[in-house]
Amino acid sequence: MDYAELPEAVQNLTGFMDAPVAIMVMSDRRILRVNTETELLFGWNRAELEGQSIRVLYPSSVDYEKTGDRWHRWLASRPRYEDERFMQRRDGEIVWMRARGRTLTPADPFRLMVWTFEPLKERAPDAATLTPKEREVARHIVNGHTSKEAGQAMGISPRTVEVHRAAILRKLGVRNAAELAAKMIVAR
Repeated sequence: MDYAELPEAVQNLTGFMDAPVAIMVMSDRRILRVNTETELLFGWNRAELEGQSIRVLYPSSVDYEKTGDRWHRWLASRPRYEDERFMQRRDGEIVWMRARGRTLTPADPFRLMVWTFEPLKERAPDAATLTPKEREVARHIVNGHTSKEAGQAMGISPRTVEVHRAAILRKLGVRNAAELAAKMIVAR
């Protein structure tokens, strides 16, 4: 098929649906449309996402509320917003994402918005002082993996995971995995 010969409206729809980045159109924080990359990124099919609150993609209600408040304050004076945050896939895995949004209705910013989402594998919140290996261990901790599971996934020993875990807790000023998860998810 020669896409160049398709009518412009079909080309536009094809461009949206087949874009190599996750794109979402929302109204009042409800998902109106998603493209194929969004389905692949979050693990939900289009029919399951469209019509849902974006809350389904957040690891906690607190995170959902805080992010919405930030969006609203920012978009009251600017048409575009960008941040990095944890979001949750259908299988429960928590993933660090870059989110970029633009309101199409500046007078009522949440009425109609377009968002893109991109997973960030090498970065984590409040982790500027963490080494790349510590960031990877932190991602496993936040997703509830044991030291043994994290070690197997990373190709290192569970004891090495424990050493990294101790360094992470010390550097971020938390006492245990629950506080770490709360700091990394809710504090953002």
